Amino acid sequence: MTFKIVHQDQIYIEGLANNNSEVIARIYKKFAPKVTYYIKSNSGSEDQAQDVIQEVLIAMYNQAKTKGLELTCPFDAYFFLLCKRRWLNELKKSSNREVTIADENVSIDKDVEKLAIETEEQDERQSLFDEMFQKLGEKCQEVLKLSFVTKTMEEVASKMKVTYAYVRKKKSICTGQLTQMIQASNRYKSLKK
Repeated sequence: MTFKIVHQDQIYIEGLANNNSEVIARIYKKFAPKVTYYIKSNSGSEDQAQDVIQEVLIAMYNQAKTKGLELTCPFDAYFFLLCKRRWLNELKKSSNREVTIADENVSIDKDVEKLAIETEEQDERQSLFDEMFQKLGEKCQEVLKLSFVTKTMEEVASKMKVTYAYVRKKKSICTGQLTQMIQASNRYKSLKK
């Protein structure tokens, strides 16, 4: 049995999860310049670097909130790898070909790589869910949103001023529609690989 040792840099993950502006400012001051330099050195701009940093911080926030992200490596390595991979994906999308940039100065620990991949996959799943959720009808969105945040279906029915039976049936139908839409998506098929 292996025990996961949480790294002391977990304070950055907790700060993100708690929306602690002091910790977030420290992340930008301490870790963002390296990412900005990397992106600007590899066909990017200051604005593109800021976008990548923002997207990665949001992905890390989501991972911390929904999956209880526990850092088992230094924050710097994890954050940089996520930003680097996100930037390479952006370059790949814009050029429609494989992109390889030599990285002699970055050593990649297996824990860092694993954590980065898990975060990227979670972010991609969340993005797909959000996209398909927006395609649902208004009533479906309302029922599902309320059922996410309300403790019981009775409360959902009360808030919507409909019967309990209606809410249960509607939730079941909407969940089925959402599941079908997600599973029919090409993005879903590529996530399963």
